[in-house]
Amino acid sequence: MSQTALYNVHKQLGAAFTDFGGWDMPLKYGSELAEHRAVRQTAGLFDLSHMGEVRVSGPDAAAYLDYALLARYTPMEVGRAKYGVILDAAGHTIDDLITYRLADDEFLVVPNAANTAVVFAAMSERTGDFEVTVVDESAQTSLVAVQGPAAEAILLATQGEDTAAAEDAAIAVARAAITELRYYAWTRVEILGVSVLLARTGYTGEDGFELFVDNAHAVLLWNYLENVGEDKGLVPCGLASRDSLRLEAGMPLFGHEMDSTTSPFDAGLGGMVRGALKHKGEFFARAALEAMGEPTRVLVGLSSEQRRAARAGATVLDAAGAAIGTVTSGQPSPTLGHPIALAYVDTAVAAPGTQLSVDVRGKGLPFTVVELPFYRRQS
Repeated sequence: MSQTALYNVHKQLGAAFTDFGGWDMPLKYGSELAEHRAVRQTAGLFDLSHMGEVRVSGPDAAAYLDYALLARYTPMEVGRAKYGVILDAAGHTIDDLITYRLADDEFLVVPNAANTAVVFAAMSERTGDFEVTVVDESAQTSLVAVQGPAAEAILLATQGEDTAAAEDAAIAVARAAITELRYYAWTRVEILGVSVLLARTGYTGEDGFELFVDNAHAVLLWNYLENVGEDKGLVPCGLASRDSLRLEAGMPLFGHEMDSTTSPFDAGLGGMVRGALKHKGEFFARAALEAMGEPTRVLVGLSSEQRRAARAGATVLDAAGAAIGTVTSGQPSPTLGHPIALAYVDTAVAAPGTQLSVDVRGKGLPFTVVELPFYRRQS
């Protein structure tokens, strides 16, 4: 099983570990509920170094990504990030991923941990006549995230206090780069002399940042963030709280809401498909997408006022007791105080307000279709 560069740090913090995509990752350090609440109220520190990093460079980099992936990358501005998917020849999902435009001719693609090898292989096979280089940098790259209402203040603390900024132009510029950074954008900052690719992205529904560094600097960065964030309520967080946070935010998890049988239409990405078909020329899986009809199932949110949660794999039932869907993720919401779930259901029963039930250990429990996300931060 693979270990991140921060594995020993997690051991010293008393983490409980779990196998996630072939990586030995911290599940929690104490109470996953306390970690969840810290992210909603102050801030959490995550090790995401199991995620992949694939660098795409060359004169045809943007045109190549337009062909190899579903979203449109040619119009992207340098300094921005974009959510997208990579499809197989049948138009089904290999993975969902985030892509950062580093320069006119350079991009960083971030796939999910368990899918990095297959994504890299698929991208490599699609280079064709494009003048482009595709390199897997996952093994030497660490990724740390700071998520929560105090995230910006913690990142600012890595650049000195306000009084120092007033006296030092370089510090003032660095602090401004952090405060002015838009959502789904990135910048370069130095922390303890280490160059960091700092992105305002995340998977929790809160404001937050993701920091890419070489493995050699991961422990230094983690320890420093813990230190400057201590008085701001920052706590280490594991994958258990990350999962409950992303569920509240209505964000899909590959292997649950997306897999090799899921089309982008199913997953609610029809707008991305239609944009690609309208604005792009030839691209991988175009013919398969053109041949697809409207989806017969759609991903929805389910909410219940009763106490028992619906878990992944549970059958969704209509008013007559007929099976019309399947839960993909579900658990009690720590923030909302009642069970929530994501599920694929027939399009005929997908409208918000529709009353359904879920088979939980042989008993049909009431759930209502609701708009996503379940939780939306206030500012």
